[in-house]
Amino acid sequence: MLLERIYVHLPLKRAMHAIDPVQRLRLLKYHLEEEDEEDLPSELAFHNELTEIFTSTRDLHTNYLLPRPYRDKTAFLPFMVEEYYDEEGRPHYLVSKIVGQGWPESFRPGVELLYWNGVPIRRAVEVLAAAQAGGNPDARHARALDSLTIRPLVRLLPPDEEWVTLHYRGRDGHGGGDGDGGDEGDDGGQVHEVRHRWRVFTPEAGEGGVAPDALRAEAAVLGFDLQTDAIHQVKKVLYAPEALAAERRIARAQADRLPPPAGMSTNMPTVFRSRRVPDEEDGPYGYIRIFTFNVDDAGAFVDEFVRLARLLPPAGLIVDVRGNGGGLIYAAERLLQVLTPRRIEPEPAQFLNTPLALDLCRRHRPSRLLCDFDLGPWIKSIAQAVRTGATYSRGFAITPPEACNDRGQQYSGPVLLITDALCYSATDIFSAGFQDHDIGPILGTSGNTGAGGANVWSHELLQMLMNDPDNPYVNRPGSPFRPLPHGASMRAAVRRTLRVGPRAGVPLEDLGVVPTHRHDMTWRDLMEGNADLIDDACRILDAQEGCELTVQAGPLTGDPAAGQVLQARLTMRNLDRLDVFLGGRPQGSLDAVDGKRQLVLQVPPPDADEPAPGTVLLRLEGYRDGHLVAARRLKVPRSGA
Repeated sequence: MLLERIYVHLPLKRAMHAIDPVQRLRLLKYHLEEEDEEDLPSELAFHNELTEIFTSTRDLHTNYLLPRPYRDKTAFLPFMVEEYYDEEGRPHYLVSKIVGQGWPESFRPGVELLYWNGVPIRRAVEVLAAAQAGGNPDARHARALDSLTIRPLVRLLPPDEEWVTLHYRGRDGHGGGDGDGGDEGDDGGQVHEVRHRWRVFTPEAGEGGVAPDALRAEAAVLGFDLQTDAIHQVKKVLYAPEALAAERRIARAQADRLPPPAGMSTNMPTVFRSRRVPDEEDGPYGYIRIFTFNVDDAGAFVDEFVRLARLLPPAGLIVDVRGNGGGLIYAAERLLQVLTPRRIEPEPAQFLNTPLALDLCRRHRPSRLLCDFDLGPWIKSIAQAVRTGATYSRGFAITPPEACNDRGQQYSGPVLLITDALCYSATDIFSAGFQDHDIGPILGTSGNTGAGGANVWSHELLQMLMNDPDNPYVNRPGSPFRPLPHGASMRAAVRRTLRVGPRAGVPLEDLGVVPTHRHDMTWRDLMEGNADLIDDACRILDAQEGCELTVQAGPLTGDPAAGQVLQARLTMRNLDRLDVFLGGRPQGSLDAVDGKRQLVLQVPPPDADEPAPGTVLLRLEGYRDGHLVAARRLKVPRSGA
């Protein structure tokens, strides 16, 4: 039912990957019904078959989630492996972080792995990649590396081996050799061996984020890779305990209505990290890392990003979303507006045209909403599919266009985005919007993003959405979605997203976002805080032409009934024209000159159609060589408002 009647990417996946997961499920059901009880597969074999069927879709949104006792456990090895490339373009695999005691003195951050259980490490990663659900080779490779030492059992079955035996080259030689063997590296690094058992623990749930089975609008507009998000939570526990502790202190302070703890540079320490680059003291550019979009308040998320950006240099900004598995689509699409003067067009989303999708949308039209989100716009086109034969509905925005443009540009310097193949779902949508609106160049450490272009719903949410609106927590007789045993669950992509702008209509799923520049990670990147990556990004920003447009407006003066006067102080740089709008009406166009300028405007009496009663909206648009390059919006209160 889930895959055949609601899974939006089934036609695409059948064509792109030559698969038939629905038939595999029918065969599994047949064997379970026909076999004698003693011939039934083991429980683990059953879970393995279901996992393989869902994995065959190459869709990280569409998962079989294992029941208890697996679902709350994570198998892990207490070290992290990352990949870098040498000058000849050959990959190497470094142990970048280690936790725990009892390791040999030679096993420390910076050692290079050569063999994994007797298999050359490069081949071991390739084998693991073949079992991953990424939609393109870059995505599968990145997820194999990410899950090499951390495997959340809600999505991944326990490792077959009980321990791993590693052969590694010591720190005295990090740059040579090809990882294919030898007792001694080509550069003299001694080769060592160590064995370590897999461990299993139950990580605590992280703070923040939207529960995917909560009965609220945000739960229906999620787009995230559950596997990457779960691995991210474990990495916080193992390798960033300070940030995790800070997150919990801030959560407690917010619950008690207290200000954030002193010394915190951000009140979202596991979401953002910011600094100047390439030097933290006086670097000419700003840098903001966004670790996740999995937040429960899109407005607060955007507010904090804007606050951090304003503390950084105006000459240019690097936004780094590597490893970001997505989250709240509202947060991703609403963030775009603060980086560009252009109007943001959110990505349209489509349902699969099926009777079940039509029933679902009719249950959540404006006249009978179960929670505060509206599926009414999709009803007509799905109903027309009987006549048109269309596979997909028309596309409508998930994030309301007015919410994507309610703040306008807040940072007018050039912006560069850094991506990798672990960027998924809401982060894919953000990256696509960044490219489609020509906000700036994209520097990729992989040849593509994770290519997950969809809105994902959990089985539990689908149950509630198909129940009686007056009693959503009680399963409706005849509902196609029924409770699953022992905490098992499923998720599926239900609305697929399409690109806008010059790539309008192209699906994001599997095709992803191809960067404009490529950077292969280096040894310095892994061991010296992304040093070469940041240098590369700064060189690209050096070639970008920046501008500046700021405005400070004083209170309105004069008689409100007869019309008032607004005085504004402007600061401009690298603009040649400025267009001025007041209350939505053009007030004139003037030649822009670098420096400060006073602007005096006559404000008309209040209009009954003002979008924000009691205020007047001042909008400035700065142009260079005929192109819109900067914009500012300012709501100025009227007297007595």
